[in-house]
Amino acid sequence: MGWTLRRNAARVVLLDQAGRVLLLRASDPADRTKPPWWEIPGGGVEGRESSEDAARRELLEETGIADAEIGPCVWVQRAVFDFGGFHFDQHERIHVAWCRGEVPASLRPTALEALEALAFDGHHWWTVDELLGSTEPLVPPRLRELLPPLVAGQLPDSPIDIGNWP
Repeated sequence: MGWTLRRNAARVVLLDQAGRVLLLRASDPADRTKPPWWEIPGGGVEGRESSEDAARRELLEETGIADAEIGPCVWVQRAVFDFGGFHFDQHERIHVAWCRGEVPASLRPTALEALEALAFDGHHWWTVDELLGSTEPLVPPRLRELLPPLVAGQLPDSPIDIGNWP
């Protein structure tokens, strides 16, 4: 890859009232040899928007969920990866959020980018026990370790640096 897309990004750990987390199933449309993975919603920060505003926008664009309560940034990480034929180097702020109403049976994305439309292949509301019992690849990779305190309502006083991936 000849150049790197460096950007700030925001992601969302969206929890429902039962403590389940929403994950999107994704694969790389430019490299079908990579196994699929499950990821929290999110993407690049646009212009001067805050990470909270970007998290809200990305959640709406990727899922159609507009009524989530976006909470504080709980984790930060640097992600360097190849996706869709592009090389990314991004600094991510990951917010916790709560879906206060009934969770939608199906997602209705409002503005997927072309690569996202090709990459996303379903969603699932995961319980902590389901995640702990699964070997599916996750983004962020440490989600199994980091999720239980959030579900229990234990939010960090300041964002935890969860490292680099891969």
